[in-house]
Amino acid sequence: MDRGQQERVPTSLTGAVAEEIGASLAPVDAALERLYPGDPGTRQPVHTVYVPGDRFTADTVRAWGDQALAALDEHAPDAASFGAVLGMDGPLAEDVYARVRAKLEREPVEDLRVDFEDGYGHRPDAEEDETAARAARLVSDAAAHGTPATAAPWTGIRMKCMEAAVRDRGIRTLDIFLTGLMRAGGLPDGLVLTLPKVTYAEQVAAMARLLDAFEKTWGLEPGRIGFEIQIETSQSILAADGTAAVARMIQAADGRATGLHYGTFDYSACLGVPAPYQSSDHPAADHAKAVMQVAAAGTGVRLSDGSTNVLPVGPTAQVHDAWRLHHGLVRRALARAYYQGWDMHPGHLPTRYAAVFAFYREGFATAVARLRRYAERSGGDVMDEPATAKALAGHLLRGLDCGALDEAEVTGESGLDRAGVEAFASPRRGGLTVPAQ
Repeated sequence: MDRGQQERVPTSLTGAVAEEIGASLAPVDAALERLYPGDPGTRQPVHTVYVPGDRFTADTVRAWGDQALAALDEHAPDAASFGAVLGMDGPLAEDVYARVRAKLEREPVEDLRVDFEDGYGHRPDAEEDETAARAARLVSDAAAHGTPATAAPWTGIRMKCMEAAVRDRGIRTLDIFLTGLMRAGGLPDGLVLTLPKVTYAEQVAAMARLLDAFEKTWGLEPGRIGFEIQIETSQSILAADGTAAVARMIQAADGRATGLHYGTFDYSACLGVPAPYQSSDHPAADHAKAVMQVAAAGTGVRLSDGSTNVLPVGPTAQVHDAWRLHHGLVRRALARAYYQGWDMHPGHLPTRYAAVFAFYREGFATAVARLRRYAERSGGDVMDEPATAKALAGHLLRGLDCGALDEAEVTGESGLDRAGVEAFASPRRGGLTVPAQ
């Protein structure tokens, strides 16, 4: 407002009052900027695949894609049969099936974690040393020479946790892996690390200090290396004093936390849930993920759901049952804004992508129409606000990133190119980046 307008409109308070209030809230403004920077605005993978360290090879990504395609060929060789399993028919089934097959050819795995924890177990030190060094060589080579068909855009390791019994082993494995990457040419853009079985914020702070020390050793930019916090214990949700421990863990990471990953089976077992009922849709799981979601909101830390241990193997009827279960769990998670999850078997890839693609395609027409009306201020039967426009734009961007939507159709229906959609999503730039599809 210019000075002339200020003089014409009568007010009661002097400028000194606003200045005093501004000064008093300056620490709050700084805290909001530091603690709640918002989503980084970069692509988020729709899943994470865990592969034990001793089974990880240069061919792992392509092998998973080929095995997933073979499962489709054997158990659902066309759109009609696949759609019948998942309750999807007509043009949607045709579209989704074609996109699933294309995805499995083009980019079968979006995020790969080489596991040195539960999936790897306890091995002689010399064996784990060599396995970690080999993982570094393979990841470095894939980053330098691979394509999305043979190398996942995001790759890293899950080390052993910070508990006393395995702490030194976990730190050594991480050091060997990161040192191997640096000696082979540097850290890849899509590097992701996972810290499992966290119970206290101090363990997260220790991980942050460890990475800080590594960065200083190699002269890297401070904060270059981030990590995911795996939520697998009751203490990570509710601390002994009754507070939400996961919120303190995010802050203890000192800006390095990139994600909160829910560990379905460890968490369920920690609460005493019987084995047959340990699932990502159990009420205990819903409670844990709801707390994670609130704690992470606005911080830039993203959420990932867990996995199912029901594998799509065996005769066709059994595979179909496992596919229906997995598909339903993924759709349920997406509706609850958990846009990432774990996949434990190549046979899970067809239903992961089918659920994701159908979710974004089913919501496309409504989302793009509402965003267009909002952008053009043309009204309609729903009065959307900026926060809703942000959510609508986010839906379209996530659909574009994973391959569920095409830029041409988004632009044609919205009148906005990708940059225009991103402007409504208002992403905070920075962080690890991987080019969109």
